[in-house]
Amino acid sequence: MTRDGVPADGAPLEAFLGAMSRCRICRDTPTGEPLPHEPRPIFQISSTARIAICSQAPGNKAHVAGLPFYDPSGVRLRDWMGLDETQFYDWSKIAIIPMGFCFPGYDRHGGDLPPRRECGATWHDRLFQRLPQLSLFLCIGKYSLSYHLPHTRRASLTDTVGAWRDIVTQTAPRTVMALPHPSWRNNVWLKRNPWFEAEVLPELRRRVADALSATDST
Repeated sequence: MTRDGVPADGAPLEAFLGAMSRCRICRDTPTGEPLPHEPRPIFQISSTARIAICSQAPGNKAHVAGLPFYDPSGVRLRDWMGLDETQFYDWSKIAIIPMGFCFPGYDRHGGDLPPRRECGATWHDRLFQRLPQLSLFLCIGKYSLSYHLPHTRRASLTDTVGAWRDIVTQTAPRTVMALPHPSWRNNVWLKRNPWFEAEVLPELRRRVADALSATDST
């Protein structure tokens, strides 16, 4: 166990997840200003899930409920994926791994702050090494894309999402799909880019269904 409570590299996944749930680095030894409230790491991870939703950070409603995507953006994301709530919150099939595990607080304009940098620096590389079974990565927003697609991102989010065919090819044998955030704040983007619903969502739902079928067959 390290000074910050991170298990040794050989520790099993269960011990690693337990340490993540107890993490208080952003409060006790933060990079910059400390988290403005009590940390509550929120994630959904198992050794059997094949689908990883790689998002930004929990919102305030998720923080209060202790459930990822427990808000209208979660409703939209489930619709995008073709899942109901029970399927979405099935730990054995769906992993939800945000770049920041805790709600980061609000900026002066009332928007969510960026994900805390401590999470990625402390946990992510070690965590994904313990999850080799993940086969479908849904990367939501620029922070997730910067981590998971550092060499294949385009100049803008629109260009990156639109290049999904190339990205799927370049990231094989995994499947990585770039998505906009399902927040209502992106309603204008969705209206301006109808190809997302017409082209990307059917492929997304097909790949989600295929990954779930593969999980069921093991």
